Amino acid sequence: MIKPLADRLKPYYVRMDILRTVRSEFMEKAGAKNTMYAVILTGGKQLKVEEGNIIRVEKLAVEAGDTVTFDQVAVIGDESGLTIGAPLVDGAKVTAKVLANGKGKKIRVFTYKPKCGQKRAIGHRQPFTKVRIESISK
Repeated sequence: MIKPLADRLKPYYVRMDILRTVRSEFMEKAGAKNTMYAVILTGGKQLKVEEGNIIRVEKLAVEAGDTVTFDQVAVIGDESGLTIGAPLVDGAKVTAKVLANGKGKKIRVFTYKPKCGQKRAIGHRQPFTKVRIESISK
């Protein structure tokens, strides 16, 4: 028995706006050779990547120069068309090389309570890992 689509997409689902972007950009570049896209799930986010992209992801426990493999791939697009996982594409992997670990721009958070003079200012810098996408495989 085939499960309903809503049950097959739990706990991950492909955001439709990302899927439309991937599909439209893929159709524009369909004439180019070795064009391959993937939507990966990392750090609670869905990221559209292609080979050679340099992206920032949430902090990973790896050192600069190491290789990291993202095995949670929701969509792969290549010359033959799109492969959409339910919820993930079986056997698909995206390999990336870690370029650097760092912290993002500082965000100032200011809270106050009116009429009593209570105020507090704190800052936050979100840690990230910068990676270069090396290969996408089905």
